[in-house]
Amino acid sequence: MKACGVEIKGNEAIICIMSKENNLYDIPHTRVQKVSLDNAGDAEQVQKFQFTFAKLMEDYQVTHVFIKGRALKGKFAGGPIGFKVEAAIQLISDLNVEILAASFIKKELAKSQINIDFRDTGLKQYQEQAFSTVFAYFEGRE
Repeated sequence: MKACGVEIKGNEAIICIMSKENNLYDIPHTRVQKVSLDNAGDAEQVQKFQFTFAKLMEDYQVTHVFIKGRALKGKFAGGPIGFKVEAAIQLISDLNVEILAASFIKKELAKSQINIDFRDTGLKQYQEQAFSTVFAYFEGRE
């Protein structure tokens, strides 16, 4: 199964695609590491973002997307554009999309028997939360 971890920051969906087969993890090199929504007030731009994200997932044969959950209110709440990005991803018909709570991610990473040094993944530093999200999902399935 190929899955994509997503961290939403502002108007960007930062991604990390990963697969796990026979207890081996694979992180393919992707042509982009983040997809941006340029103007959240323009329906055409939202549709363009959604199409671009869906095409990326299709090209890499991703079937499941896991978005790192964000607080709905309070000091660390996500912004309104971020929730629009989240909804655009959730409404892609060919994808199974789930929101993973930060507490679930933290718990699964803590109990994981596999210790992966993020610096060895070949990913960019800003992809670390997206990586942790998809890795926690795979670890939680055991």
